Amino acid sequence: MSAHQEHPAHDAGHDDQHMHADHGSFKSYLTGFVLAVILTAIPFWLVMGKVFDKSSTTGLVVLGLAAIQVIVHMVYFLHMNGKSEGGWSMLALLFTVLIVVIMMSGSLWVMYHLNHNMMPGIMPDSIREMRNMP
Repeated sequence: MSAHQEHPAHDAGHDDQHMHADHGSFKSYLTGFVLAVILTAIPFWLVMGKVFDKSSTTGLVVLGLAAIQVIVHMVYFLHMNGKSEGGWSMLALLFTVLIVVIMMSGSLWVMYHLNHNMMPGIMPDSIREMRNMP
């Protein structure tokens, strides 16, 4: 007989404890939800209230709060930490951080260049004259 069949009650209790430790409690889900709501409300208030004079400052603060919110979601809802799944969760966290940095910097780069290249007031005089021709 195998060890698993000889002590089924002991193994089942161990499995229940292991599963409970990996999954969050109602309190941890509620904490994550409250943090997510706060991290959503603050950027909304910053933009709608025009708290900062420069829009670039507002954008950087909003991106920083978005990065914090990603970490909150990963910790409280995906239960990622350095101990679970033999460290693979930490590797997934590092990969996610890398992807988020690439996406945020790429988005800022695209928005900056669109703003710089698509401004109608910067049109050359020759194109402006051609538009005014009958």
